[in-house]
Amino acid sequence: MHDIGSTLPLWSIIPFVGMLLSIAFFPLTKPEWWEKHQLHVAGFWSLVFLVPFTIGYGFPIMLEKVGEVVLLDYIPFIVLLLGLFTVAGGIHIAGAPVGTTKNNVIMLAIGTFLASFVGTTGAAMLLIRPVLRSNAWRQYKTHIVVFFIFLVANIGGCLTPLGDPPLFLGYLRGVPFFWTAQHIWPLLVLNAVLLLAVFALVDRHFMKKEGKEGLERMELERKASERIKFKIEGAHNFIFLAIIIFAVIIKGVIGTSYGEPELVPGVTFGEEIHLGYDWLLQVVLILVAMFLSLKFTSKKLREDNEFEWEPIAEVARLFIGIFITMIPALALLSHNGGNLGIDTPLKFFWITGALSSFLDNSPTYVVFLTTAGALGADTGVWTTVGTVDQTILLAISAGAVFMGAITYIGNAPNFMVNNISQSNGVKMPSFFGYMKWSLGILVPVFIIDTLLFFL
Repeated sequence: MHDIGSTLPLWSIIPFVGMLLSIAFFPLTKPEWWEKHQLHVAGFWSLVFLVPFTIGYGFPIMLEKVGEVVLLDYIPFIVLLLGLFTVAGGIHIAGAPVGTTKNNVIMLAIGTFLASFVGTTGAAMLLIRPVLRSNAWRQYKTHIVVFFIFLVANIGGCLTPLGDPPLFLGYLRGVPFFWTAQHIWPLLVLNAVLLLAVFALVDRHFMKKEGKEGLERMELERKASERIKFKIEGAHNFIFLAIIIFAVIIKGVIGTSYGEPELVPGVTFGEEIHLGYDWLLQVVLILVAMFLSLKFTSKKLREDNEFEWEPIAEVARLFIGIFITMIPALALLSHNGGNLGIDTPLKFFWITGALSSFLDNSPTYVVFLTTAGALGADTGVWTTVGTVDQTILLAISAGAVFMGAITYIGNAPNFMVNNISQSNGVKMPSFFGYMKWSLGILVPVFIIDTLLFFL
């Protein structure tokens, strides 16, 4: 195994930072250019890292490191997102209820619960359009989408590796499938109750601002919705969702039965890349579920759902750049993590969370899981990056999943939901305008989390 972290210079993380800053600022400053050149930007920053790295360490080591991150992390990550996105896009909810405060709370609560089992991407894509249709009569509805991002696209996905990409990457590194659910559910319940209560107060405020004309529109919408029978179309896709869930669980069962990933029968490339048959089984099952969904779901149903490939294509383009450029950051942290002074649950919660807000929560989770593994804990949760103290692992998991809601770029579904909402006529806040909402509402909730769980 090549410990490149002992010799890499600190400036080697510049391409990683450049990649993430590009995601943050190009959509604000050059949106049309950005839409056309996302893959070019990802390729540029990847080459800024790969060219000097190849010169310094040689082509075989470069190929090994890139192969490791692409085959072991990127492919299973993007295949899972693609599968959930495609299958959820085949389920159409007709006859959504009129958007009253009570109905909105119920829909957000359902979405929060579903997110851990069909993924934040799946739950967000499944429910954002029904929520928008329910509230089409409203003049003031920005806050509904903002809380939707908080709860459905982020916090609700904290229970399982299916829920949010960071936890899936942890699962790939040995964190047991059900470990997070067993330890984080009190945090989920607390945060969901607090945020739904705040949402109800905010929503009632904006309901009053609708005035008499708004109430008249609501009554017309109510009568119209009563004429449309509530039904779930494309329900056969729940079978395909079950196949995806089975694929993720069975991989963990097979991996656990062998003790370490390297011991699972499979194919080995070089010194560090081992693809077990459990890896192949998971990828194949998810792709089969996706293709079955495409084959047996009518085009009309997907059209009614306004299904399009661009949101997941954007994630695929950007994340290949993120995964490649984060190689030096992970290597440096793996080698030096024990000397950074980040050694308590409080520090891990807030530092992981703060960086997850701006640097995308998936690579941030991996970075700080690697840091925690380098601390050399005697007891805790075994992972491929070392044994991690249980409370620290909980802090990393909560920080990455919860605080990914603070900005649009913190989690992949955030900007998917933002784009869909804008295309449906919702006036969404700017990058920093959204942060006013998140900092004012989420940070107090996270302070409560800290006082109760991480001191």
